[in-house]
Amino acid sequence: MKFGTKAVHAGVEPDPSTGAIMTPIYQTSTYVQESPAKHKGYAYARGANPTRNSLQKSLAALENGKYGICFSSGMGATDAVIKLLNPGDEVITSNDLYGGSYRMFKRVFEKYGIKFHFIDLTNAANINTVINAKTKLLWIETPTNPLMNIVDIEACVAIAKKNDVIVAVDNTFASPYLQNPLDLGADIVMHSVTKYLGGHSDVVMGALVLNDEKLYQELHFIMNSCGAVPGPQDSFLVLRGIKTLHLRMERHCINGRKIAEYLKSHPKIGKVYWPGFTDHPNHAIAKKQMRDFGGMLSFTLKDDSIEKATQLMESVELFALAESLGGVESLINHPASMTHASIPKEERLKSGLVDSLIRLSIGVEDAEDLLADLEQALNKV
Repeated sequence: MKFGTKAVHAGVEPDPSTGAIMTPIYQTSTYVQESPAKHKGYAYARGANPTRNSLQKSLAALENGKYGICFSSGMGATDAVIKLLNPGDEVITSNDLYGGSYRMFKRVFEKYGIKFHFIDLTNAANINTVINAKTKLLWIETPTNPLMNIVDIEACVAIAKKNDVIVAVDNTFASPYLQNPLDLGADIVMHSVTKYLGGHSDVVMGALVLNDEKLYQELHFIMNSCGAVPGPQDSFLVLRGIKTLHLRMERHCINGRKIAEYLKSHPKIGKVYWPGFTDHPNHAIAKKQMRDFGGMLSFTLKDDSIEKATQLMESVELFALAESLGGVESLINHPASMTHASIPKEERLKSGLVDSLIRLSIGVEDAEDLLADLEQALNKV
């Protein structure tokens, strides 16, 4: 089944009682049992809900996986993966990482005796410098947030598997439309469903997709025990959003390319971070493991000052200055003070995340209007 057909149909069946083509919102906390020993697979809504189950089936199909588990946020999904570990275990991850993940790893889980190595994963061989008998998890983001670095998933998996290490990939920036980490050997795929999968800036949700039944049972146990579950209304909204995922992503990619090329040629722009450029450090890997290059990009001004960057962000009219990404509307973001503010400045600067970096989430508006907005804003700086 092709991706667009999966997006429209996977996980969704007509309601058996009414024939409704959309999965109903099962707004209930509990379910009536025939007897203590007999029930229809549902007992309490924290453990399972029919609307959420349909969404989980849809997400699994989109990622070519067997099992999907939804959480109340992307961080809730990430939290569940780290809870697979024990005190003394070690994790290898990127030094260019979403600020919320960094904050969780450093400020929540390190105090429980889990050690995190933040390294440059753009060269998979760097893993060999820190991997050891205590390493239990390799956490990958690709493309990375916000510097758009590309990590070779297959190369990382090859090293991890030799050392019996679980590989989890945050696939939020790419979405399953562009990239399927399970097909490249990863064990777990994480999504901030809030972003491209929901697609309309009206839901906060996370998800994990995987193939291994034992690992699924462990993560499902954590989900049910710890309770970071989404409600049926949010599950319904994401099911609805997914039906246009392929159409939205196609437009995000088209617009993203136009904006990236425009910025790269603009005399006031310093550097543009977008993996679709042939001179991007890992462009060949992006081309191999992705189907297109997405609608996310970052850039700096030649006048590399926070004052000029702020002036630009305050001058745009169509782009909204806001956190998050992946919605139909275009957003402009200042990582150093917004999405990555929890990362110490010295650590940000080591990875190249300077104070003046600006991140764009390119929406599905008419590209000419977006270009005109950027042009008028750049004329003011």
